[in-house]
Amino acid sequence: MGLCVYSWVWIDCSSHRTNGKAQTNLGLARLLNFHTAVTSAMNLTAAELLSICSSCSTDEDVLIKNILLAHDPDGRHLDSQLLLHAIMNVIRYVSSSQLRLKCFEDGDIHARTMVLIDMLDHYTWDAKVVLILAAFATNYGEFLLIMELCPENPMAASLAVLKQLPSDLSKLGPLFKALRLLINAMVEMTNCIIKFEGLPLQQMLLDYKEMSSTKSQICIATYWIFRSTLACCSLITDIPKKISKTRLLRNSETRLYMKLLNLFKETYADNQEVLHTLFAFKDALPLKDCCSQAKVDISELKDKVVILLVSKPELLPIEHLLLLVEQTYDHPAHKKEGSYEIVWVPIPSSDTWTLNEQRIYNFFSNSLPWFSIRQPCLLSSATVHFIKQEWNFKEDPLMVALDFQGRVINSNAIDMIFIWGAKAFPFSTTREKELWENETHALQLMIEGIDPLLMHRIAEDTNICICASDDLDWIREFNSRMKKIITTGLQLEVIYVGKRNPNKHIRNILAIIQEDNLSSSLNLTKIRIFWIRWESMIKSILHVGQTVDNDSMLTEVSGLLDMDDSSKGWVLIGKGSSKETVKLQGRMVLECFDNFSVWGENVAELGLAGAIRAAHQPPLRTMPCDNTNVIAYDEGKIEETVVCDKCKLPMEKYVIYKCEVTE
Repeated sequence: MGLCVYSWVWIDCSSHRTNGKAQTNLGLARLLNFHTAVTSAMNLTAAELLSICSSCSTDEDVLIKNILLAHDPDGRHLDSQLLLHAIMNVIRYVSSSQLRLKCFEDGDIHARTMVLIDMLDHYTWDAKVVLILAAFATNYGEFLLIMELCPENPMAASLAVLKQLPSDLSKLGPLFKALRLLINAMVEMTNCIIKFEGLPLQQMLLDYKEMSSTKSQICIATYWIFRSTLACCSLITDIPKKISKTRLLRNSETRLYMKLLNLFKETYADNQEVLHTLFAFKDALPLKDCCSQAKVDISELKDKVVILLVSKPELLPIEHLLLLVEQTYDHPAHKKEGSYEIVWVPIPSSDTWTLNEQRIYNFFSNSLPWFSIRQPCLLSSATVHFIKQEWNFKEDPLMVALDFQGRVINSNAIDMIFIWGAKAFPFSTTREKELWENETHALQLMIEGIDPLLMHRIAEDTNICICASDDLDWIREFNSRMKKIITTGLQLEVIYVGKRNPNKHIRNILAIIQEDNLSSSLNLTKIRIFWIRWESMIKSILHVGQTVDNDSMLTEVSGLLDMDDSSKGWVLIGKGSSKETVKLQGRMVLECFDNFSVWGENVAELGLAGAIRAAHQPPLRTMPCDNTNVIAYDEGKIEETVVCDKCKLPMEKYVIYKCEVTE
């Protein structure tokens, strides 16, 4: 069968023999565009060729010399054009594997290429490249036929099984498409070499320099045809090994994923088992100390609360990042609270890391004060899949808190950390609920940690007025009224906070406010941090299961965000020591302070917020209010006036004596 095929190939190719000269003449016309003279230098010896290689680059010069030392034609003739046609027929139609490219042991591909060139040292350039392509043809043709016939031919399907190819050969389509492109390029280059080597002596009119340059290029082209052939052959023969390795890896990743699913259902003495399974699957030292750049073992996290910061390589916007660092490592309570560490786990947008993502990761991992995964590209796909599926990582960053035993105690603690920082230790959902239950001063919580001067005003029990608007005319009208009120002796600090998404217009307003000394204002970065904390308050309250119907703090904060969505300016007025606040919007703000002379006398008794509420927000009372609020006596800390949570009017003060004798 094999003999019949090859006899047909040779007969078929012979039919093209008469056309070969015509094709050569056409090739000559094209080659004359690049070469200006042909001389008898076509028969230059290796020694003569060595003397003209100085025009090549240094690297190519060395390579050409080595190849020429292995090039010593002795007059053997080979019809290269005919054999090339035979090869193309073999590639297209061969159905057996009679010929095999000699397989070399693994090693340096350059060295293997030079061995092959040396084996064919007595052949001309065109003969060399045609022979190496002929040796490769059956190897490639066999796999090509298996791919094309496997869906319909049982024999081809059996061969695919024996060769350990995947059941779905369509997965190899991109690989063989790339091979075809490379083989076509090698065949095209081989045709050029054959046409050049086949030029008749009487047509060699090119000058000596052009001829020597062309010979050098042919030498390099021959090398790369040999080398590319070896690369293609290795790729084809390695397919079963790679598929087997992929199957083993897929099986191990599946087992790891199942282990992770069960891992967090068990209880362990410490967090080592959990952390090793998550991160030490492929790396014995999976962590990196971003401060010292040292490699770190998982054991460094033993007996600590571990917060896994999961994000894209871009991490966080700069304001979020500054706030996170301030609230964790720069927070006053950082050293006072229990031991915890943050580990950054970057996950790329796709299955592979891009060069830009790697560059961004390197920058952040060399700058931040916590641990990070040292080689995030080595994270097992099972771990990445687990984080995405079980911890619901999509686009926004997560901070998953693990306790000393490796149990998940908060699926996302990022908002509570933005609000309370290290005071939220151990960052559990239980602790988050506890903090909200004890939190009563919304105004203080909103601005805590943003600006030292503001916190000083809070400590002094100064009236605070937070003002927000993108209307410069409204801001000027509002501030003119504030200045008049302050001249009466009222202690009041007005703070401008822009809008939730500050833009260039807000930046211009900030510049005008500072230039005209209209009021105090935060800089653009602190304004963004203010709104980050505000939004985090809403998310955190919702995270612990509260709603607008049963949480007054959520009602207060979400109401302000609703006002900010409108085009009207608004103000929030209160004291840090009191939970009583009042908010006004638009023209009502200006009208309220125009009537300061009417309600200002109640400020001493009701406080600024209480006086404004009593004057401009009279409660609708349909029945007596029987609300009571029992406060334990603490000298110096009892407010003179307390406003009722229900009717918003001043409450009467009574003294209660209670006997606690039990016997």
